[in-house]
Amino acid sequence: MSVRRLAEEQFQPASFAFSEENAAWAEATIRKYPEGRQQSAVIPLLMRAQEQDGWVTRATIEHVAAKLDMPYIRVMEVATFYTQFQLKPVGTRAHIQVCGTTPCMLRGAEELIKVCQRKIHHDPLHPNAEGTLSWEEVECQGACVNAPMVIIFKDAYEDLTPERLEEIIDTFEAGKGAEVKVGPQIDRHLSAPIGGAVTLNDDIKPVRTNLEPQPEAHADAAPVPPAEAAKPKDTAPETDPKLKTPVTAPKAAEANAKATEDKPAADAPKTEAKAETVKAAPAVKSEKPSLEDKNRPKGIDKPDAVDDLKLISGVGPKIEGTLHELGIYTFAQVASWKKAEREWVDGYLNFKGRIERDDWIKQAKALAKGGEAEYIKVFGKKPR
Repeated sequence: MSVRRLAEEQFQPASFAFSEENAAWAEATIRKYPEGRQQSAVIPLLMRAQEQDGWVTRATIEHVAAKLDMPYIRVMEVATFYTQFQLKPVGTRAHIQVCGTTPCMLRGAEELIKVCQRKIHHDPLHPNAEGTLSWEEVECQGACVNAPMVIIFKDAYEDLTPERLEEIIDTFEAGKGAEVKVGPQIDRHLSAPIGGAVTLNDDIKPVRTNLEPQPEAHADAAPVPPAEAAKPKDTAPETDPKLKTPVTAPKAAEANAKATEDKPAADAPKTEAKAETVKAAPAVKSEKPSLEDKNRPKGIDKPDAVDDLKLISGVGPKIEGTLHELGIYTFAQVASWKKAEREWVDGYLNFKGRIERDDWIKQAKALAKGGEAEYIKVFGKKPR
């Protein structure tokens, strides 16, 4: 197990404080935990501090310990145990964590490490001369199917080759890291098989071979002479080449039909009853509520300033367009919906209770009152 220590004193700042926005977020996060359990917020607060300053300093640990009324050593233990916390200054544009666990090593992680050594610094956790790039080797990062891979800050880049990693490093060095595709760097969807699905696919044709299935061999069975085995068996029925069934099948079907016609009328009710039991049940169609329904929320003409309804969790571009068609353009409108109106919109969007589950009303009230800042105070996170 590696030993993790804080950076040398010359790198340590004298103090730490959350920004105004992050301070509001921290207070909201602490309130999520029951009374007496607020120390459970230690990891989220340390992570937010790292996102603010780039790494976790001694002053950061002291500030979080005081805020959560924890002994300093307890917060130090957390910061030094989890490798996602950087205890020294790292690259300002990219800190590359190369997975060095067995699947990635088998797929070429050593070559990725050599790229980092050549383009950044020979030693891990040492920024380059400009202070923009750094790297380190870490344990499994949970993308073994797409090995080898690296994580840069919060994003994973998978199915890498040394050449592709060089391109990614150059792009981050140029300050254009947002342009790099996240996830697999080959033609693969997430962790699906390379080349796409091969099951439940009509385009996949069955593989035909020249091998015919052989009967099971029994240890006590007498060997069959080749001459005898080559003779056709008289017991095999003649086969219709079109139907792939014995030619006697049509005759049997004709005989069955004739027997059915000759049955006495007393059997008729039973046949009808059996037929009734296999009738398919009529399909139940779910219809949208009428646009003329009295419970439809009142719409307005499109105002000059339209709220971004996509900030409400559960509302995407398509749903936002539908709401606009209904005359819904502002957070205040959504916040004012009564129960009957919510049920009408839920039915119109075929959401099956999603408006209540995602609490659109509470979200809309916060956004209407104070925008993103109020949303962060209420929910402890940025909208969407």
